[in-house]
Amino acid sequence: MRKIIPALLATLALTAPAVAGEGMWTFDNVPFAKIRAETGASIDQAWLSRVQQAAVRLSTGCSASVVSSDGLVATNHHCVSTCAADLSSPKVDYLKNGFFTAARTEEKACPGMQAEIVVALSDVTARINAATQGLSGDPYIRARDRAMAEAERATCDASDKAHRCQTISFYGGRQYKLFKFRRYEDVRLVFAPESDIAFFGGDPDNFNFPRYDLDVSFVRLYEGNQPVKTPVHLTWSQSAPAPGEAVFVVGNPGTTNRAFTLSQLATQRDLVLPISQQQRSELRGRLIEYGRRSAEHRRVAQDTLFGIENSYKNFYGQHGALTNPAFMAVKEREEADLKAKVRANAQLAQRIGDPWADIEKAQASYADRYLTFRMLEQNAGYGSQLYAYARTLVRAARERAKPADQRNAAFAESRLPILENDLLEEPPIDNGLEQMLLEFWLLKTREALTADHPAVKALIGRESPESLSARLVKGTTLKSKAVRKALWDGGLSAIQASKDPLIQYVLANDALGEAQRDAWAAEVTAPIERAQTRLADARFAIYGDTTYPDANFSQRISYGKVEGWTYRGQAVPAATNFAGLYERATGQFPFALTKPWIDNRGSLTLSTVFNFSSSNDIIGGNSGSPVINAKGEIVGLAFDGNIHSLGGSFGYDPALNRTVSVSTVSVSEALAKVYKRTALAAELKAP
Repeated sequence: MRKIIPALLATLALTAPAVAGEGMWTFDNVPFAKIRAETGASIDQAWLSRVQQAAVRLSTGCSASVVSSDGLVATNHHCVSTCAADLSSPKVDYLKNGFFTAARTEEKACPGMQAEIVVALSDVTARINAATQGLSGDPYIRARDRAMAEAERATCDASDKAHRCQTISFYGGRQYKLFKFRRYEDVRLVFAPESDIAFFGGDPDNFNFPRYDLDVSFVRLYEGNQPVKTPVHLTWSQSAPAPGEAVFVVGNPGTTNRAFTLSQLATQRDLVLPISQQQRSELRGRLIEYGRRSAEHRRVAQDTLFGIENSYKNFYGQHGALTNPAFMAVKEREEADLKAKVRANAQLAQRIGDPWADIEKAQASYADRYLTFRMLEQNAGYGSQLYAYARTLVRAARERAKPADQRNAAFAESRLPILENDLLEEPPIDNGLEQMLLEFWLLKTREALTADHPAVKALIGRESPESLSARLVKGTTLKSKAVRKALWDGGLSAIQASKDPLIQYVLANDALGEAQRDAWAAEVTAPIERAQTRLADARFAIYGDTTYPDANFSQRISYGKVEGWTYRGQAVPAATNFAGLYERATGQFPFALTKPWIDNRGSLTLSTVFNFSSSNDIIGGNSGSPVINAKGEIVGLAFDGNIHSLGGSFGYDPALNRTVSVSTVSVSEALAKVYKRTALAAELKAP
């Protein structure tokens, strides 16, 4: 990995104008002229509007798109893998064997999954700035959060369950935009292939290319027990994009840190990534060992294991970028250049002061508080669903007892329907896995903070992490939807009266996490955000609107071309085909083909384009994003990046960074010839 990363000599976002193909652009600042000049494609506002109405954000942290007039939504298989796992049982494994429907009556609701489509966007920057004028630290955070919540309440009526509003910050707090979403709580699984073909090549091929993955699934939006009518949708292309063709990725990229200063990057490199990777590595080993106990243990742990392995490889690449001298030299030059331009503008220099110094000062607080914040708040429970239920119930009860304008932002009125929906779904919960995750959290907390830390003494007492986690999981009743609903409806009095040991445990100890959350907001988040706002002012003054904001799981569009790349003299072609899939298959995991693919090889056109690469700039959260041609047709679904893109959180290299997608034409052929899903294939062809 380290030998590959040095090629990431990116021109970094927000410190200079974007280079060719770079950028996750907001829909209200699309560089039409730049796109036309670099790709030859002409898109306009009407094109954007239609695409926006078909773009979907999933609660699984993925993107998707509407592809038929009856609410059919296309996304990646790994975006619905939790749904497939939740719908499975010891007798039926939909993740391993696939989920296939012949009629809409067979479509099954995905527990907890929600879908959102943007229906309105407005700028509320002036409102937020007026509310926070002259404030800093904790008062600033509270005033900002109140103003954001008030803006949401003014646009979305709490009684309107079909819509939700969310205020999102851009450019380090320089801009605030209010998004209004159409919400769908009934999302049903329609089609999911077997995991062995959806993730063919497994972890060895992950973030690599050539790829041969059918990483696609379909869900359908329902309302009132009927499929939602969606007259505006993307047309499913029946042909593959050609090399050099312009393509656009529309989705919700998760998080980038391209605007980070050198001091912030150093904190990530020297503190955050080493600690988080060490813990991921150990948890990965524990999950693998858990799965070896039995086939059933392997089934219940596989989705969690996939997420950990994917994250580990991703952050390994990020750390490789930050420890590469050439990459950091570019960052140093870019920061020095910006500082010089600011100094050369006396009026600008006086207005912004020294935000770099302020951010560096905040890194000391970051370092002091990181371990306690991580273990007591950010990663509390370490993925335990039962612990998450208990903490949500306890915190929601306390916050809902307060006036709306005094609540923590996570419990604003606009968030409550989502929280309630999550609480009242019924995913299967495995006690053994739950205990392992809770035990791991307690062990790592004791290890990180030491046994003498007051918080560790409060959390564990005289018990061991092993016995405590076993007692809490065995004794809790929170696996019951009825119990959770009663506690939600009953509010704080019901929570305080509950005899559930996990509820009582969180009641007794959650103040530890809340204290860390509040201190982190006041001492780390607030000063950094205020300084980043001034930095954003400087960048705008110098570079204008040629910059784009860091990704934050808000709707974006990126542009590029279908193309491969050349590295160290080796040319990598832009596409793979079905023939390559069969050549790569060995019969052994993770290169084993499933029976339908073995049996139906003779019916396939082996030259069909399977996966392809493009120069689009994406990041995690773009999984499932539609890849769209200039005519507005969907030609693929983005599901990965190549190995060179792993440092994409911090920069983009147009020569090497590539998006990897599964083509629509390969999906259509697989549906018709491998899986015999004629109705679904026909729906995709319909106008």
